[in-house]
Amino acid sequence: MRVLVKGAGVAGLTAAFELARRGAAVTVADVRHGRGGNASWFAGGMLAPWCERESAEQPVLDLGRGAADWWEAVLPGQVTQAGTLVVAPPRDSGELHRFAGRTSGHRWLDEAEIARLEPDLAGRFRRGLFFPGEAHLDPRRAMAALHDKLVAMGVDISFATDARQLPGFEHEIDCTGMAADDGRLRGVRGEMMILHTPDIALSRPVRLLHPRFPLYTVPRANHRFMIGATMIESDGAGPVTVRSMMELLGTACALHPAFGEAGIVETGVGVRPAFSDNLPRVEARGNTVAINGLYRHGFLLAPAMARQAAELVFADEPMELA
Repeated sequence: MRVLVKGAGVAGLTAAFELARRGAAVTVADVRHGRGGNASWFAGGMLAPWCERESAEQPVLDLGRGAADWWEAVLPGQVTQAGTLVVAPPRDSGELHRFAGRTSGHRWLDEAEIARLEPDLAGRFRRGLFFPGEAHLDPRRAMAALHDKLVAMGVDISFATDARQLPGFEHEIDCTGMAADDGRLRGVRGEMMILHTPDIALSRPVRLLHPRFPLYTVPRANHRFMIGATMIESDGAGPVTVRSMMELLGTACALHPAFGEAGIVETGVGVRPAFSDNLPRVEARGNTVAINGLYRHGFLLAPAMARQAAELVFADEPMELA
């Protein structure tokens, strides 16, 4: 069975893997000239289904709870399973209780327990929430490793390629995100920065709650930290705005003042495709299966969506999964 996967973001590459390991001959085509520049490139890489449940519907938790195990099985060593820490300044303690009340899978920490988990945050927060079942990865390293694994499995991956010029496939998987011909989609703009400082060490993602501008900080290699927060209803892919940069940096300094001396290595914007309910869809139309609407949950939900798509292709039965 020959299958064409359109799009080499996280949805496309995970779908290609699930198809290839079931025995399909897979070609991946992407109009971009390389891996960079898509929404996956600017992702946080948090595999945090319980934290995401605070602002998402139950299917996000149900579909995402196996993501860390999937990524670790496919790419051993890429996943850090150290949980997620959620904190708030004393004046915003109500936000912490609100967050706790909207999700599960956590336990409360006092000031001493926070210090044991993250020594560099000692004395900064009185209470926090710890989600021990969560994990994270570096999206760019994971995408590069998955690309190499697919090539080793015999998958043909072509960049700068118009999929319309590649006929002769029995099935197609459309993973083109905002470029898909689907009027139901809307763009949700997410802005991020990568900071560098040797003065802070974190072992896991830390979410700082704020009633107006919550922040997440994800540790990367070589004393780098990815910070993000914004969810702007826009499909504009222009540079990070001054307002967002000020908010991101100000909130990062509220997490730890040493971020005030950090170097800004990179800023970026990813436009995430979303349906009206912010839930993903896997839909079959004839010989085409579309995966879309992963919103802010790309790395978390892509494995489950890829399995659903592969099952549809091999069942060869037109149906819809949400």
